[in-house]
Amino acid sequence: MPPTPATPVALEKSYRLTLWLIPKIEKLPRSHRFTLGDRLYTQLLDLVTALTRATFARDKSTALEAASDRVNSIRILLRLAKDLQLCLSTPTPTPPDSSMKSGV
Repeated sequence: MPPTPATPVALEKSYRLTLWLIPKIEKLPRSHRFTLGDRLYTQLLDLVTALTRATFARDKSTALEAASDRVNSIRILLRLAKDLQLCLSTPTPTPPDSSMKSGV
């Protein structure tokens, strides 16, 4: 049996990005969920689709061009969400307070 080809790195990373962002998009304020959130959601799915097509296509250039366009759109939409302070990122955990140490 021939070895199974590995999933391309770009496809795997875009898939994981999509999995990570979808729950965050669902938590956006209503005023942005159906505009910015919907566009971001669509662009993410289109990116995964384009990279999947590129994986199995003989001529990858068209699919990779479409994927590149999606990456640029996603980048701009995420930047807009950040500038609007819509909190799509995970908050950084605060380190434990050193004054709370006991027995030291």
